[in-house]
Amino acid sequence: MTVLKPKKGILMAAEPSITGDISFNRSVILLADHKGEGSIGFILNKVLDYNLSELIPSVNKDFRVYYGGPVEQDNLYFIHKVPSLIPDSIEIAEGIYWGGNFEAVKKLIENNLITDKEIKFFLGYSGWDMNQLEEELSAKAWILIHEYTQEEILEKNYHNFWKDKLEELGGEYLIWSNAPENPSYN
Repeated sequence: MTVLKPKKGILMAAEPSITGDISFNRSVILLADHKGEGSIGFILNKVLDYNLSELIPSVNKDFRVYYGGPVEQDNLYFIHKVPSLIPDSIEIAEGIYWGGNFEAVKKLIENNLITDKEIKFFLGYSGWDMNQLEEELSAKAWILIHEYTQEEILEKNYHNFWKDKLEELGGEYLIWSNAPENPSYN
């Protein structure tokens, strides 16, 4: 059996065995960076009860804001697919970029030149110290997913993303994909 290694640009789905972990239970994470000193990712499927205009009053559009992870939850991050419009963007994977000039983002939003299908905002991020992610992978806490589309990352229905990814994996994951979030509800 080939052991998949974490790398920048892959998705990580929480193993069904991660229950009771408020941050990561049923999470799908885009790994934005993976280096020797650690890893950074964003949880794609946990929407918060805030919208962007509530966090940044000068932005008058109601873009959803997602829970990116438990680290630096007072900071706003974003991923997008329009690097030609947002200077200083960093490529994560083909067609998916992280960060860039936030003043440019605000102007794009104000002028209706960017939509929620092109950009996704997060409070906080998910982070791992050196070797921590590899240890979690050895403990079978995460499923690495190398195949996905840009649309899944930026446009996917966040409610079903984890379930859909497990169904795609098939096998033993089919049963888990339909299990209630809290097993005691069964």
